[in-house]
Amino acid sequence: MAYLGPHFHPNKMKHGAPGDQICHAGDLGNIVANAYGVAEATIVDNQIPLIGPNLVVGRALVVHELEDVLGKGGKELSLSTGNAGGRLACGVVGLTPE
Repeated sequence: MAYLGPHFHPNKMKHGAPGDQICHAGDLGNIVANAYGVAEATIVDNQIPLIGPNLVVGRALVVHELEDVLGKGGKELSLSTGNAGGRLACGVVGLTPE
């Protein structure tokens, strides 16, 4: 899944948590799967709009294998990827017709 490219961060910020003053536009936080590996989440974020130059439509949403330290882990990759490990699953954001 390396072909998906790097984190979405049009403002060239460092990695962080949703709501932080400094974070990538694509930093959406962590989700937790249950014992069966199923995770359900609703994420609202005002940095990834459905229209305009930084629209999220057509971009990949990636689930990583480890917990994201949200830029606060003190590890080499904390400020770039959240040290969240490999890419576990992905999908492309799209719109459905009304």
